Amino acid sequence: MTDDFEQENVAGEELDVIIPGALEGVRIDRALSILTGLSRSEASAILDSGVVSLDGKLIVKASVSLLPGQHLTAMLPAPDSGEVSADSSVPVEVVFEDRDFIIVSKAPNQVVHPGAGQREGTLVAGVLAKYPEMMELARMGLCDPIRPGVVHRLDKGTSGVLAFARTPEGFASLSEQLADRSMERIYIGMVEGHVAEERGIVDAPIGRSSRTPTMMSVRSDGRPARTHYEVLTRIDKPHAMSLLRLQLDTGRTHQIRVHLSTIGHPIVNDARYGHRRERRLDDDRFFLHSQSLAFAHPRTGEWVSQQVPLPADIASMVPEGIEF
Repeated sequence: MTDDFEQENVAGEELDVIIPGALEGVRIDRALSILTGLSRSEASAILDSGVVSLDGKLIVKASVSLLPGQHLTAMLPAPDSGEVSADSSVPVEVVFEDRDFIIVSKAPNQVVHPGAGQREGTLVAGVLAKYPEMMELARMGLCDPIRPGVVHRLDKGTSGVLAFARTPEGFASLSEQLADRSMERIYIGMVEGHVAEERGIVDAPIGRSSRTPTMMSVRSDGRPARTHYEVLTRIDKPHAMSLLRLQLDTGRTHQIRVHLSTIGHPIVNDARYGHRRERRLDDDRFFLHSQSLAFAHPRTGEWVSQQVPLPADIASMVPEGIEF
């Protein structure tokens, strides 16, 4: 999605899986049904729409048989499951609370809202258990009922600071500030290789990949996207890496990941847009952290700024003495 914007909504949900041995020889339409819970007819319709790929090749035939280890991707319809159910068992770390919004620290590998890959136990379900009034925003038609209060989002593999709206005033203001680019979003990312320049801007339009529908790519017909970067330090061991401070001018889906991969420095452990030189993080985790978020208060206009530290899983990879 967004993140996805690392944080922006796009039509449909993503499926991105490696075919397990249990699905060897299974037709692709049946496998889609098994993996997503969709009916066989719905799976066939998805295939017909040209949004399914296998090892990077577009697939439209429902009769194609699968092999273990193949990479299956697809764009799926957003779940039509009515309203999200609150779930108090989902951990939520609130770092700032206001009548109009809250700011939370999203844990690594936590899914923000229901989608094709996960419909239960999402962060929004936990937030809704604490702030049930957010569902009124969806009932008023301000946002999707499976994403009540969601103004922006982060990819599953990205950790860090994230805001939710609690009132119509909060939702309108935060959405407007995100759209007009006055909301300040700072990330910390570790990338492969030594970035030569001390600072720079990647200014390249991003659109959905024509080859792999669940991925984004730099395209001449894409939407404008700008990412600022600054080198904090360069690391030689266990291999060449650079720690970057990143700031978004725009917020396209997977923007930071796509832009850094495009300039030859993919995010460490990002298997989708780069590679894994060594497995120092969980499979779905990469070294990207939303460090700080700042915006004007919806009612007072006062500047609100919140920051959360790097989680332990990536903080251990940063040399001592580096200041962010």
